[in-house]
This record gives sequence, C-alpha cells and structure tokens, in this order.
Amino acid sequence: MKSNFKEKYVKPYFMPPVVTYDWVKKDCIEKPPIWCSVDLRDGNQALIEPMGLEEKLEFFKLLLEVGFKEIEVGFPAASETEYNFLRELIERNMIPDDVTIQVLTQAREHIIKKTFEAVKGAPHAVVHLYNSTSVAQREQVFKKSKEEVKQLAVDGAKLLKELADETDGNFTFEYSPESFPGTEVEYALEVCNAVLDVWKPDTARKAIINIPTTVQIAMPHVFAAQIEYFHKNLKYRDAVVLSVHPHNDRGCGISDAEFGILAGADRVEGTLFGNGERTGNVDIVTVAMNMVCHGVDPGLDFSHIAKVREVYERLTGMHVYERTPYAGDLVFTAFSGSHQDAISKGMAWRKEGKSGERWEVPYLPIDPVDLGREYESDVIRINSQSGKGGISFILKQNFGISLPDKMKEEVGYLVKDVSDKQHKELTPEDTYRIFKENYINRKPVFDIPECHFKQVNGILAEVTIEQDDKGQVVEIAGNGRLDAVSNAIKKYFGIEYTLAVYEEHAISKGSSSKAAAYVGLVCGDKTYWGAGIDEDIIKSSIAALVIASNKVVESAQR
Repeated sequence: MKSNFKEKYVKPYFMPPVVTYDWVKKDCIEKPPIWCSVDLRDGNQALIEPMGLEEKLEFFKLLLEVGFKEIEVGFPAASETEYNFLRELIERNMIPDDVTIQVLTQAREHIIKKTFEAVKGAPHAVVHLYNSTSVAQREQVFKKSKEEVKQLAVDGAKLLKELADETDGNFTFEYSPESFPGTEVEYALEVCNAVLDVWKPDTARKAIINIPTTVQIAMPHVFAAQIEYFHKNLKYRDAVVLSVHPHNDRGCGISDAEFGILAGADRVEGTLFGNGERTGNVDIVTVAMNMVCHGVDPGLDFSHIAKVREVYERLTGMHVYERTPYAGDLVFTAFSGSHQDAISKGMAWRKEGKSGERWEVPYLPIDPVDLGREYESDVIRINSQSGKGGISFILKQNFGISLPDKMKEEVGYLVKDVSDKQHKELTPEDTYRIFKENYINRKPVFDIPECHFKQVNGILAEVTIEQDDKGQVVEIAGNGRLDAVSNAIKKYFGIEYTLAVYEEHAISKGSSSKAAAYVGLVCGDKTYWGAGIDEDIIKSSIAALVIASNKVVESAQR
C-alpha cells in the first residue's frame, strides 16, 4: 500500500515574507560569478576513499590550471590529513598571489581555534563559519530555540574576529546558515544580519554570506525568490558577497545556481562534475560552459576537458557519466541518422563560410573544439541507427572520401547492415574497411591490370582484361580514355549499361597527391557503384569503373 504522499511530504520549505520576481525579467547571465571550488573539502569528504596528501596537492594544481581564484582546501580541524595539507600549501608557498584559499569550521570554540592554528601565515584565506538553522535541526538535533541558535552564530562570528586579529595572515569571513532550505527565510536573514553586525564589513574588506541548499527540497524558482529576498534585505549589501552553494538532491543544482545568479548572487561554490554528498554539489563545469553557450567568458578554462576529467577520475575514483554535459563521452555524439545528416550539413554550411563567426550547427549547442574535443571521434559515431549523412561525414572527416550524393544512400545502408548484424558500434576504421571491401577492392569477375592509349581519331585503347588468371587484350575506340575502357568491357562481356555518374576529387586527408574517382553505372533499374584511389586520376577513374562494371557482370551472370 502506498504512503499518503500529501500528508507525508508536507511542503518542507519556506517562501520569503515578501516575494518578488525581478530575476525572471532577465533572459541570461551577462557576467560570470566569483567561482569557489569546494572539491578538496566538500567533494573530498564525500569520497569512499578521501584523497591523501599528494593526491590533494595534484588536485589543487589542477584547479589552479583551470583558473579558480578561490579554493576551499579543507576542514583542517577534522583530520590530520586536512591539517597537514593546509600547512603544506602555506609553508611551501604553493598558493599564488592572486588565489585565496578557504577553510571550513563549525561555530564551536575549539574547532575555530584549531582552524586558525592551521591557517596561520596564509597570504589570503577565507574562514568559513557555519551552523545549522533549520526547524528540523533546531528541534530534533540541537533542541535549541531560535535565539539560542542565532547566538551560536554570533558567538562564532565574534571568535573569528578576535582570533583573526591575533593570527598572522590576511582573512576574509564567510558565514553559512546550514540547512537553509528548511529554515524560515526571514529567520535565516535575521541570523546572517546578526553575524554581519559583528563583522561590520565595508567595501574595502567585504564579508561573504553563503546560502547553501544543503538538502534541495524546493523548485529552483523558489530558491531564486529566496535569494532575491536576501539580495534586497541583507545589511551592508555593498560590502557583502552573496554566495550560493547548491546541492543536487532534486537534480536542480544547475538551475539553482543559474537562477541564484539572476536573483542577485555574486558567487557560486561547487565542484568539478558535481561531486559531493548524496547526489552531489552543483557541477561548475556545466554552469561555466552554459555561459559560454551564451557568449559569456566564464573565466574558467575547460579547453582541455579530457585532461581535467582524467585527473579528476584518477584522483577521486569517481566516474564522469557518459551523458554528463560537455564532458561525457557521448554528449556530442549522434547515432541517429536524421541527427547525423543535419550535423553533417550544418558542418558543411559552416565550412563554406555561410555562418560567419556564429556557431549554429544543428544539435550541437557548443563547438566541441572549444573543449578540446574532436569532430572525428566525438560528433558522429556509427551503429545500426546511423544514416547516410553520418556515414558520409565519417568517411570525409577521417579519410577525405567525399561520396557523390547519389552514392551515399547505398553506402549508408551497407554500413548500417554490418553494424546491425554484428550488434556493435563501428569505428571510423571499420567504416572505411567496409567501404574499401565493397567499392575499391571488390573484383569478383575480372580486373584490368594494363591499358595503353593512342590518339587516333579520338582515343584508341588496348585494354588487357584478366579473368580466371588469363589475360586478353581488347582493342577499341572511345570518345575519351574512360569511355574507351568502358567500351572494351561492354564488348568483352557482351553487356550494356549507362555511365550515369562520374565524380572525382583530391583526397583531403593523408597524402594530398592522391585523387579519388567514383563511377555509377545504370543497368536496368539499378545503379552499380565503384570507387578508385590513385596518384593518377586516369588510373583511379579506371579502377572505379572496373569495380562498378564487375558488379554489373556479376549480376548478369546470376
């Protein structure tokens, strides 16, 4: 029997006392927020096996390479590894002058004191103070009143200020009303303003108020309304950096971050690929690259996303899901024939310069190259669902083979059929092998190893036709060399066909000295195709004719 959901899950969140929706009028984010990576603290504490000292050092270097200027490095009072890591960064002068580290501490005296011991001598550090403020935590965990919980925050803020004055270093203060989503919004604001009254920030020495969706329990527009209320009612607003720290319990971490920025947030705390407790934190990679899609430079560099992902997976033991936006193996990949065809045509349109500088390729919201990814291996992949456009794209992008339009459908069905029967994806090399076997190398009946031409009232040809290991020379005339060879084949085998399609082009991949030729022969109601590749365009044309005419002869002999 199902639970009575309506009674079991009574609305667990709180709307602000005054709700405004000014943020809705904005259609996009126009400038990036301040980014703070919490991979080394929030992300690390959520790992099955937290990173060791050397692993954390390597991850720290990766975050610097990406361009983070604020990095939460740990909870130094929580463990010896966390404490030693922070001391290592400070004592080895590993923190760049333009980078601020951040440390987390509960609003408890002995933990705050231990934190300041760890952060002593830091060139610039954010000391992040928090205590839980929700109804559930007040009633069930602390068994304290609103005033008592607020006093915990105020006492912690006072101790931060006192110890900062006594400790060598340059400190910024941050406060988070943890479990904010289950807290009355006006009460959370009251607590934050009480903390700010202790710190009395000014524009030269700002404080950070961070709003965490510790457990995401409301829709994103509710969170945006809450942030807008804070934005409009915080004390010392010009001297406060309003930050958000979205978790992802409802799968809305990205929306919370983006809506939060629209609603007035100046800063976002999150992790690479959304690592964190339970369903994780907001994925900063996605939020940043979403901005790129709208033409905004996020100030973070993910142009080497494969390296970022490799280091992340190796150090954390986590896996970036194949459909993870921007970084997943398959996020730019089209298997569907209609999608492949549209992408192929869009890429050709762009190559012809018809898009100008704009990126507007169907099905691809962002250029994979901007993430260091490749069209050849990422965009179109071949399986039984693929279409002629995708298969043609693979041949052209990887091997310089530009199929005639009328040939694409037959090649597409042939390749798809192989994938379907083998029940597997085909690599570009597989696709080219199938093409070669059927359109370049297939000579089941005969071959033409040698041709000689004379200019006598047109072209006079001596064509050697080799069949069953025996060669016979056929002398015949034609309007041109290819026509003369075609006439020799018709005469020798007693067949008729029409040379309906002939195309040629230079090979655009590999050796630029080679040329490809394609021949389509119509016999009855069917077209027979062949292709040839050679440094000599005449030889490649004859090779294509031989392949196509072999198919005609083979069909006639059945």
